Amino acid sequence: MRYPDLEIDLLRAFVAVAETGSFTAAAEVVGRSQSAVSQKVLRLEDMLQRRVFDRTSRSLGLTREGERLLVAARHMLEFNDALLRELREPPAVGTLRIGIAEDFIPGQLPKLLARFGRLYPAVHVDLMTGLSCALLEAYDDDRLDAVIAKKDGLAQRGRVVWREPLVWMAAADYQLDPAGPARLVMLPAPCTYRELMISTLDSVRREWVAACTASSLMGVQAAVAGGLGMTMLGKSFVQQGMQILRVPDHWPALPMTEITVVGEDSKAADLVRPLVAFLTESLAGSAALTLAA
Repeated sequence: MRYPDLEIDLLRAFVAVAETGSFTAAAEVVGRSQSAVSQKVLRLEDMLQRRVFDRTSRSLGLTREGERLLVAARHMLEFNDALLRELREPPAVGTLRIGIAEDFIPGQLPKLLARFGRLYPAVHVDLMTGLSCALLEAYDDDRLDAVIAKKDGLAQRGRVVWREPLVWMAAADYQLDPAGPARLVMLPAPCTYRELMISTLDSVRREWVAACTASSLMGVQAAVAGGLGMTMLGKSFVQQGMQILRVPDHWPALPMTEITVVGEDSKAADLVRPLVAFLTESLAGSAALTLAA
């Protein structure tokens, strides 16, 4: 029996939906309308004769068949894109000074950089990591060619390459005191996480106290895992020994955090583009999220 050929654009739409958790967000990723992305997924399901998503009015998740397909689809897209890149683009050569914020897929970044090094052996990566505000300052001082950082709330610059939901998190055995002030683990000001925590609690007139101020996100994670208090970070920062904290229903829903790339039009654009393209394509290496559709 001859089976139909899987179409790359259908797989790309499917992977985009799986990674973003939303047909609307996936449409922006692939540059198509939401209805077009939905039609592509339906065509893929018709071709496979299997459902790849469980859909409800409030959530979107992969079926078991969808999880199996996601692994293969990522490999197929990576091979397709790598082959076209190799045939159509000159090899990237030189030194790239790049800053990558601690916010950006912390569990996946080392593996992604290692794979980039294997694919682009002639590019030397001069890497700086840290808080977004420090990296953007280094970029403005011409000490970096490009920055992947949390979206700048003031300048609104850069192109969004990654989104994930913000959550309240705490140690696995932490109990939120319904009567006492919320004990917060915070980064020093200025920090958008800090500002959002404070504004969220102030909006419901909930008292709070700074239980710990850490100089890095790693320090925040350690303090939270140690039970010093609760904090607000991207969902990917929840690690073993921690929980996504259940908060009162009247607390406001948290927004998505957005990571942007700044410097795609810099003098090192020929080196920036391959790394940014690789990182955004390789976000498939992170676990698919089950998010509100």
